[in-house]
Amino acid sequence: MNIDALVSSMTPEVYERLRQAVETGKWIDGTPLNEEQKASSMQAVMLYQAKIEKSSEHMTVGESGEIVHKSKADFKRSLSDQNNDNNTIARFKQDDI
Repeated sequence: MNIDALVSSMTPEVYERLRQAVETGKWIDGTPLNEEQKASSMQAVMLYQAKIEKSSEHMTVGESGEIVHKSKADFKRSLSDQNNDNNTIARFKQDDI
């Protein structure tokens, strides 16, 4: 199986479990990851983040594999764009509260 097929077949639930395992060093049942599992899981997580997940994080892994840093202005712009979409429930000014 090639890498693209592997990553595209990963569900968000599998990604979250792998990400949690990489972060904690343990599987969900508490069993520690060995070094090979850590390396493989980390690669899978990074590939998923680069190819599938569209993250608004300040630092991410780009589709070509390099680390992408957003400038402060770009990061603020992406956050304000998220706030200006149709999902906004209510907006208040300081004097309204």
